[in-house]
Amino acid sequence: MNSPAINSPATNTSASSRRMPAEWEPQVAVQLTWPQQQSDWGEILPQVEPVFHAIVAAISNHQNVIIACGNDEDTERLSNYYKQQPQVTIYRVDNNDTWARDHGPISCYQNQQLTLVDFQFNGWGNKYAHDLDNQITATLHQQGAFVADSLIPSDWVLEGGSLESDGAGTLLTTQQCLLNPNRNPQLSQQQIEQKLAQELGFNRILWLQHGHLDGDDTDAHIDTLARFCSADTIAYCQADEEDAHFASLHAMEQELQQLRQHNGEPYRLIPLPLPAPQFNEDGERLPATYANFLIINDAVLLPVYGCDQDQQALDQIVKAFPQRKIYPINCRPVIEQFGSLHCLTMQIHTETSLFEAPTSLIQTPAENA
Repeated sequence: MNSPAINSPATNTSASSRRMPAEWEPQVAVQLTWPQQQSDWGEILPQVEPVFHAIVAAISNHQNVIIACGNDEDTERLSNYYKQQPQVTIYRVDNNDTWARDHGPISCYQNQQLTLVDFQFNGWGNKYAHDLDNQITATLHQQGAFVADSLIPSDWVLEGGSLESDGAGTLLTTQQCLLNPNRNPQLSQQQIEQKLAQELGFNRILWLQHGHLDGDDTDAHIDTLARFCSADTIAYCQADEEDAHFASLHAMEQELQQLRQHNGEPYRLIPLPLPAPQFNEDGERLPATYANFLIINDAVLLPVYGCDQDQQALDQIVKAFPQRKIYPINCRPVIEQFGSLHCLTMQIHTETSLFEAPTSLIQTPAENA
């Protein structure tokens, strides 16, 4: 862990026929887990529910929406609310919280056919209750919510917010999260890399050492910091010099500049501003970030916060996704619980992969040595 950025070949890829798709590949649905009154959302639920409805409205213009509801009242209420929208389906599923990105299933192709991998969720290192959230994916699968027949349970802790896939075998992630002993203390870095190769097909791992947002309780999920927009483009958070995040994010920027694509070329980097500092009533800075966008079929949902930097972020996202419709969604209420738009959602990809990676892009450990 001494170099500023590590290009690490995963150690066992030849036996794996799996591939985690990039987020921009075709999807059939996005899963949400609805916030409940009897949860940490209670006092601000009137401000938060409209954000969820805006997310559903945008997604349902392009694909299906799966909503998990944690109580009978919400299930009935939302079923009535969306009864004229067949692309939105409501399921009754017990839950602790709403962060579907981390308790939802990971889409993965095995021999071009969709499988869903159900990793363990431990509340971001046992910070929060998670027993019910850890059962959501299996329960939804039992209820027929997903297109995939195959749901593969996994025995180690891994969260969707910690994974950025280019769809061709490269994972972008952070050491602070994946190597944190509060997740899988029994696993070494090499063992984690082996599992990422075997279960999700990654043959190249780009580890970032730097980058963190105040108020983020995920231990630096990559989806708050830097995101693949295409196989050769990464959008990332950039702070002004006077911002408290400057040193960490500038160090991360230098790491990103050192990273290389499969073909040896540097990535095209698109900086995203940090929103003006947002604070809760206790004076705690909240983890507002424009990097927490969601890519869906033909569109991108961009979290905005009602501040001056929103337009600059929108312009940069248009630059990153010139062919996609951009939906700005005001997520200021959501960050009160220390997450944002991408954290609330989990995409489900199509049953059959339409992607074929050129063999020249697939690097084996021997080629990387």
